[in-house]
Amino acid sequence: MARPQVVIIGSGFGGLFAAQALAKADVEVTLVAKTVAHLFQPLLYQVATGILSTGEIAPATRDVLRNQANATVLLAEVTRINLASRVVVAEKLAKTVALKYDYLIVAAGAGQSYFGNDHFATFAPGMKSIDDALELRARIFGSLEMAELSEDADERRRLLNFVVVGAGPTGVEMAGQIAELTQHTLRKCFRRIDTTKASVLLLDGADVVLPPFGSKLSAAAKAELERNKVEVRLGALVTNVDATGLDVKYSDGRTERIASSCKVWAAGVQASPLGRTLAEQSGAGIDRAGRVEVNRDLTLPGHPEVFVVGDMISLDRLPGVAQVAIQGGRYAASKIRGEVSGHPVSEEFHYHDKGSMAVISRFGAVAKVGKLELTGFPAWFAWLFVHLIYVVGFKNRLTTLLHWVITFIGRARSERVTTEQQLVGRLAVKQLGEDFQPTIAGTLEPGKIKH
Repeated sequence: MARPQVVIIGSGFGGLFAAQALAKADVEVTLVAKTVAHLFQPLLYQVATGILSTGEIAPATRDVLRNQANATVLLAEVTRINLASRVVVAEKLAKTVALKYDYLIVAAGAGQSYFGNDHFATFAPGMKSIDDALELRARIFGSLEMAELSEDADERRRLLNFVVVGAGPTGVEMAGQIAELTQHTLRKCFRRIDTTKASVLLLDGADVVLPPFGSKLSAAAKAELERNKVEVRLGALVTNVDATGLDVKYSDGRTERIASSCKVWAAGVQASPLGRTLAEQSGAGIDRAGRVEVNRDLTLPGHPEVFVVGDMISLDRLPGVAQVAIQGGRYAASKIRGEVSGHPVSEEFHYHDKGSMAVISRFGAVAKVGKLELTGFPAWFAWLFVHLIYVVGFKNRLTTLLHWVITFIGRARSERVTTEQQLVGRLAVKQLGEDFQPTIAGTLEPGKIKH
């Protein structure tokens, strides 16, 4: 008798941890994802600012699951789901594959939201993928290099004005690390510019930074940012972004044009479009961010065989953090194991909050774990410990720790290489659009290699 087929969409925290939790189950697991790696998204900003390499935060999914005999990994993007026939359709270049399932775990995550202004992405990349991080690295270091070349004072000011939009954990951490770069790491590396004169602005429409952390930690984070020469402007809504800067409207009605060549967008998320597909076919509700309203056991209404986990779910106002995805993925796997083994799990999904953390500077961080609130070095050490635990693989933990020692003790950054391809590659692929895929597909076919 054929073993039940479990299809998992997404190789992030939810998808990977679900797959691993099914290692000893009497099922066949197919994990399909549009990237070849498991991305540790909370550390993307460290790739963007030259601390870590991509391999340290994004180990190959095939490598992670290489010893799991019941797991197959496919590189493709899921484009259609048919709940009635239990089929998932995925595409890569010119190839299409249809996957039949008995159980489906949808962990496709979320992308950056520009609140209906998607054209902002051309000038202010988000922080959701390796491509984003490498492009931002090229933009950050490229702005400094161009400032070194420039003879025009106004142009230099624009090139040395870095703007981060969004004062959540990603934005706070990104602003803090750009300030570390310009104030310390690079201050002796240039001759015609003084990097310590660079400006780092952090903008947000809210009236506090890190709102979920509470007033005490929010105030501490703002003070630490300002101590590190980050200018925090709250009540600031971005109304337009272009190549040379951005327009801002403040809560008191004032408007301002900010000249800047390097902008980072860290405000807002939008769940995978697959959420809308699931909602339309199941009748489930969907919120403004595209998250699906699931049952208490993370299943779709009317489809007990379909689980939705991580950033895609709307349930109890759960935050879009790694722990929600990890716990959801493991819970979905436990439900499947129980049904397959004849010992069904009746308990509903309960999220155990393991805290929130944000690192701002060298040895400066804030952390909230239950009622415990930490700032400064204790919070930084807790952040270090927790993030090392969840970096996948012993080798990655070791190299990550070594890079952190180099960075936080000596302020040096070993991952500062950038290329023009990193800077323009994402836009080039987007502009080529659909014509790009069959072209590349042709180069990969035997006898059609292009030189």
